[in-house]
Amino acid sequence: MRHNTTSLNPIPKNIQKLWDVWDLRMFILSSLLLQILLILFSSLRKRSANKWIILLIWSAYLLADWVAAFALGLIANSKNDTPNSTKYKDLLAFWAPFLLLHLGGPDTITAFALEDNELWIRHLLGLLFQLFAAAYIFLQSLPYNKLWLPTLFMFLAGLIKYAERTRALYLASMNIFKDSMLKEPDAGPNYAKLMAEYQSMHEANLPAKIKMMKEPETYIDLVNFKSTTEETTDEKIDDTKMVQSAYEFFQTFKGLIVDLIFSFHDRNKSRDFFLQRNTEDAFTVIAIELNFMYEVLYTKAVVIHSWFGYFLHLICSSSILIAFLLFFSYKKEGLQYFDIAVTYLLLFGAMILDSVALFMLICSDWTIALVKNPTLKSIIYRTLTKVSFSNASRWSGSVSQLNLIAFCLSRRPKPVDRFLDYWGLKDFLNETQYKYSRSVTPLLKEYIFSELKAKSEVAKDANTAREICSFRGDGVLGKSIYYKLLGWSVEVEYDESLLLWHIATEIVYHTCEEENSTDRQFSKLLSDYMLYLLVMQPTMMSAISGIGQIRYRDTCAEAEKFFSGLGFHPNKFNPLRILFQLKLETKKSKVACDKLIKVNTVIKPVEVKGDRSKSVLFDAVRLAKDLRGLKKEKRWKIMSQVWLELLCFAASHCRAHSHAQPLSKGGELITFVWLLMTHLGLGEQFRIEAGHARAKIIIGKYDTSISQSM
Repeated sequence: MRHNTTSLNPIPKNIQKLWDVWDLRMFILSSLLLQILLILFSSLRKRSANKWIILLIWSAYLLADWVAAFALGLIANSKNDTPNSTKYKDLLAFWAPFLLLHLGGPDTITAFALEDNELWIRHLLGLLFQLFAAAYIFLQSLPYNKLWLPTLFMFLAGLIKYAERTRALYLASMNIFKDSMLKEPDAGPNYAKLMAEYQSMHEANLPAKIKMMKEPETYIDLVNFKSTTEETTDEKIDDTKMVQSAYEFFQTFKGLIVDLIFSFHDRNKSRDFFLQRNTEDAFTVIAIELNFMYEVLYTKAVVIHSWFGYFLHLICSSSILIAFLLFFSYKKEGLQYFDIAVTYLLLFGAMILDSVALFMLICSDWTIALVKNPTLKSIIYRTLTKVSFSNASRWSGSVSQLNLIAFCLSRRPKPVDRFLDYWGLKDFLNETQYKYSRSVTPLLKEYIFSELKAKSEVAKDANTAREICSFRGDGVLGKSIYYKLLGWSVEVEYDESLLLWHIATEIVYHTCEEENSTDRQFSKLLSDYMLYLLVMQPTMMSAISGIGQIRYRDTCAEAEKFFSGLGFHPNKFNPLRILFQLKLETKKSKVACDKLIKVNTVIKPVEVKGDRSKSVLFDAVRLAKDLRGLKKEKRWKIMSQVWLELLCFAASHCRAHSHAQPLSKGGELITFVWLLMTHLGLGEQFRIEAGHARAKIIIGKYDTSISQSM
C-alpha cells in the first residue's frame, strides 16, 4: 500500500514556500544585525559585571558565527529555476563574501573567554572550509557572472577580516603569547675559554685572579622609561602621559600573565614611578594597562595596531568601497527589488562597520601610546574622552558581594535547588539572587594604595617583599599586642581563616553600636568581596582555597540548622527570590547575629562536635567575641588591615592566568591589587639580580685584563 508522504508532512505547504523564499534573506540580514550589535556593545563586557549583559553578548557571539556559516551553506545549496535565475545566482555569489566578512567578526571581539584563543586551529580550519565554500559558489556562477569583479573585491575584504581574527586568536593563545615574549636563548659566558686562559696564566706562574664586574646599563636602559620617571611629585600627571606610561609598563610586564620573571631593574623602575604617584593616577595607569591586556587577549588589537595591520585595513576599506561603486553602476533589470535592497543593506552595513572600526582604531589607547606628536596625542585623547571612552569606563568600578549569614537566611528550598542544579541553572541563579555589587569608592582606593605604598617603602629588597606577600593577617596582628588573643585565627589554613573573619566581621558589624567609620565600611565590603571570590570564583582562588567549598557548605548547613531552631525558617519558599535579586533585610541579619553572639563558646567547638564537619560557624563566634573585647578605636582599624592582608595574599598567590579571565567580565578589584603590588615591587616575579656581567682576569695588582663578556 502506497502512502502519500506529502500528506504526512506536518508543515503546511504555504509555510514551506514562505521559508524557501525568505530563509536565506532572513539569515543574511540576521548575520548583519549581529555584527552591528557586537561591534557596538561587545566592549560593554569590560565595563560591566552584570550577568544579563554578559549573557546577551555571549549569545550574540555564538549566534554570529552559526548564522553566517548557515547562510553560506544555504547559498551553496541554493537552486533557482526562474527565468532570471542567472542574475539571481550572480547575486548569490556576490552575497557569499559578505558572510566571510561577518565570520571575521568585528575588531572589538575575537574571543569571549581565554579558552576560545586555544581553539585557533578550529578557526583556521573554519577559514579554509568557508573559503572553499565561497570559492565554490563563485566558480559556479562563472563564466556568465556580470558581478564577478565586485565579488572578487568583497572576497578579498572577507578573506582579510577572517584571517585577522584567526591570527588574533593564534597570537593570544597562552603558549604562543608566552613564546612571543621569550628572548633568544642565553648560553651565558664562554666559561670553558675563560678557564683555559686562567689555567694558562696559572701555569705560567702569573698572579691571576678572576673578578666579576657588573656591566653598565645601556643608554637605552637609562632612557627607556624616561617618560615614567620624569615626574617626581604626587601631583596629577597629564592624561596622555598616563596612557604612555601604562603602555610602557604593559610592554614590560605583559609576561606576568604567563608567569615570566623580571629583573630587579624592572622592579625599581615601576616602584619608583608608583611611589611618586597619587591614588587617582596610580589606579588610572593600572586601569589603562589592564585595558591593553584585555584588548590583546580578547580583541584584534595586536593584529590591527601595526603598520601591516593599518595597510590591511586600508585594502579592506578600499575593496568594500570599490565593490559598492561597481554594484551601484551595475544594471539591475530582472532582479527583485527586495534582493537589491538586501544587497545595498549588506554594502552599507559593511561600510558602516568598517567606519566604526576605523573610528575605534583612531580613538584608542593604542593610538595615543604609539603616536609621537604630543599635540596629536592630546587631540585624540580629548576626542576619546568626549565619546565616553573615559578612564572610569575601562572597568566596572565595582566589587561583587556575597554574605554567608544573609545567604543562609534566604536560602531556596532544597527541592528547588536540586531541580535547578539538575538543569545547570543553580550557579547562575545564585549569582542573580544572592550576589550584589558595591562601588569602589575613592576612599577605598586611597586606603588600599596608601597601605600598599607603606609596605613598598619597607620592602627595599626581594626577601622583605616576599615576606610581606606571605602575610595574611599575621603581619598586622604580629605588630600589635593582640596577637596572643587573635593569632589563632590567622594560623589556620587560608580558606578557614577567611571564613572565620567573614562571619566574625558580620557579627561585630551588626552587634556593636558604633559610628559609621570608614574602617568599618572597608572591613564589611572587603569581607563580603572575599567570600564572593571564594564561593563564586573558585577557579581564581583554586591555588589558595584548599577545601574552602567544603568548609563553606558545612558552615552554611550548621547556620541554617541553628537559625531554623530559632524560628527563622530560612528555607521558606519565596518564588520572587528565584527570579529577582532582592535586597536582604538588614534587620533580619542583625537579629541573627545577636542570637549567634549569645551562644556559649567557652569550650572549643571541635572538642564537642569532633572534626568530621568542617563548619567554622561557632569558631567565628569565638573570634567575634574576642574582637568585641578590643578597644573601640582600635577594633575596626585592625580588622580592615587584616582584610587588606587577606586580599593581598590572595592577589599575589592566585595563578596569574586567572587574573586575565575576569577582564572580559567587568574586571576584579583583586586584579588591580595584584598588578599594583607588582608595580610597587611586592611580588615574587622579580628574580633576576642582573642581566649581563663581565668576568675579568686580573694579573697582579693591575687590571691588564683579559675579559669575557657575560
